[in-house]
Amino acid sequence: MKNWIDGARPRTLPAAIAPIAVGTALAKTNINLTNLMLALIVGLSLQIGVNYANDYSDGVKGTDTDRVGPKRLVASGTKNASAVKNAAFFCFAIAATAGLYLSLRTNPYLIVVGFFAIVSAWGYTGGKNPYGYRGLGEIFVFIFFGLVATVGSYYVQNKDLNFKVFLAAIACGFTSCALLMINNIRDINTDINNHKRTLAVRLGEANAKIVYSSFLFIAVLITTPISWITLFALPLASSLSKEVSVKKGPELISTLGKTGRYQLLLALLVMVGAKI
Repeated sequence: MKNWIDGARPRTLPAAIAPIAVGTALAKTNINLTNLMLALIVGLSLQIGVNYANDYSDGVKGTDTDRVGPKRLVASGTKNASAVKNAAFFCFAIAATAGLYLSLRTNPYLIVVGFFAIVSAWGYTGGKNPYGYRGLGEIFVFIFFGLVATVGSYYVQNKDLNFKVFLAAIACGFTSCALLMINNIRDINTDINNHKRTLAVRLGEANAKIVYSSFLFIAVLITTPISWITLFALPLASSLSKEVSVKKGPELISTLGKTGRYQLLLALLVMVGAKI
């Protein structure tokens, strides 16, 4: 069980939780708990599913043989490839089931959004031409773990949209991109050797670190129209920016966890600020 939990990559789960929490907090006072729980199931299942799918696809392609970060299930031989692939599809099935029920409770057009989310989750490293290998991973993360998750969570509560929720969604997108970027900066040398052209590889380590820091600061600035108290996240953003500038490779594993906590902190500040 510990291997499966590690394979789910808990440090990345804030990318699923934060936008849903923010979108829900910006909604009406009387929260529909059923819709909230369904949204959380969808978000977490997709995040864990894409992590398992990434583990499987990279494992069978041989791109995780000399991994810098936490060991992968397939590459390490801890679990066989078919078991990890089945785990990914099981998570996608849970997301699809919860998403279908949520869509029928709110708006059937959300089924289309859910379909593309699952297809994109598999296509990140799966298939013959994975877009994660071409430096396009941040686009998927920004759209689905920023815009869609935040705006969608708000919509299933309020059945409408407003300017503030879009600002919050953009901020959540940038913090999710920061989480992916620091992960790819950590793996930059092994990804180069395996011809995996992530955005970090394309930019180069120095520029990728600048972009990572920019994601952190932009996310704060975008949320200030919602509430000024989000500025309290700036010290942590500054600390992470300094930290990433001097660390390399395995040293960045702890930075990945701190980036997840930063994402949750900013989400919490937005939530509190929205209620003041």
